[in-house]
Amino acid sequence: MKRIVAFVLVVLVSFGVMGVFTPGLLNGTKLGLDLKGGVEILYEAHPLTEGGTVTKESLTRTALSLEQRANRSGVAEPEVTTEGKNRIRLKIAVSTGETAKERDDAIQKIRDLMKRPAELQFRSSVGCEGGEYCNVELYGSDFKEGAAKVEIGDLNSYMVRIEVKDKQKLADASSKLVGKQLAIFLDDALQSAPVVQQALTDGTAVITGQDSRQEAQDLADIINLGALPLKLTEKYTQSVGATLGQKALEDTLFAGMLASVLILVFMIVVYRLPGFVGSICLIVFVWVLLGVLYLMNATLTLPGIAAFVLGVGIAVDANIITAERIMEELRSGKSIASSLRAGAKNSFRTIIDAHLTSAIAGFVLLFMGHGIVKSFAVVFLWSIAVNILTNVFLPRYLLNLLVKSSYFTKPKYYNVKESEISAL
Repeated sequence: MKRIVAFVLVVLVSFGVMGVFTPGLLNGTKLGLDLKGGVEILYEAHPLTEGGTVTKESLTRTALSLEQRANRSGVAEPEVTTEGKNRIRLKIAVSTGETAKERDDAIQKIRDLMKRPAELQFRSSVGCEGGEYCNVELYGSDFKEGAAKVEIGDLNSYMVRIEVKDKQKLADASSKLVGKQLAIFLDDALQSAPVVQQALTDGTAVITGQDSRQEAQDLADIINLGALPLKLTEKYTQSVGATLGQKALEDTLFAGMLASVLILVFMIVVYRLPGFVGSICLIVFVWVLLGVLYLMNATLTLPGIAAFVLGVGIAVDANIITAERIMEELRSGKSIASSLRAGAKNSFRTIIDAHLTSAIAGFVLLFMGHGIVKSFAVVFLWSIAVNILTNVFLPRYLLNLLVKSSYFTKPKYYNVKESEISAL
């Protein structure tokens, strides 16, 4: 009886927590451009210095700067693409639930933020209070374009070598900062804070302390990005409708809920007690995954929804594999408790192997993909992690409580007929 009470308490507490926090989760989930629409801005890039040129590399890095700036400002899943030789197209989701004035103000704020060139600053704490870096010693425009390069130093360590336009300016700044930090900021975000070891009089500086080539390359890209002599001019701005309209979104959600109900009914009818427990775990899985996305401050897009649905499918498979293995063990003549242990053990490796192979594919998409592909990969990987907790370990715990309670010891509770059981 105690185990039945424990089972009921676990289920009631789980559903109670979901009932309390679900409205906040749904209201707090950010929707992407393809779900709620937004604003589209076309920029034309020009060199800041007279006689400068807009190269393909500088245009690509400027587009990357826009995307990073939008992400830091909390904008939902910006879409940034380069076009032709000197144009960048930016699409950003803007909430449709605000008043017209608030929406216009939000769009104007985005326009003001995005059109600024990437601002790279090298700051010191000389004359600052509280250990802050308030004194700007060098700007991105003081460095030669593309001058930051990764090199291999002693003991196969990685370092970044940079070159300035004015040797004297670097010499003056470094001479007074020997033994002190010279922090690197991009758009007011601290990137690194190396210590000046000596006066730099030859117009070059070496930044050491990077743990890997990738870390060194990222720092070099940041410096090169801030040194780009490009400014952006708006060609036009227009509102963008959602790819999936409001009516279509509502129909999609309804179809998803209907499909979920049918899946739960199917599991209960076909697998009886394991199906009932699996249905509970599926509901918990959906809620926990929503909670993870909410805590990550992630943006839900169409690819994200696709990954979410795929995660539900994987969760259903995990429960079905476990239930089928339990049924097989029961048909072989084993007791309910032995069948549960053997079925859970035999299904565990199959489920984990399937999850690992899926995770490998997800990591490839995450590290090799970009934009909506990466969005899909993030949701997909988290769905795998949550699925292992809620549809591998949780069902086993709940089924153990029910089986050990001695109330569910008949094969019919597991959809196995007496005539199907073989004699040992």
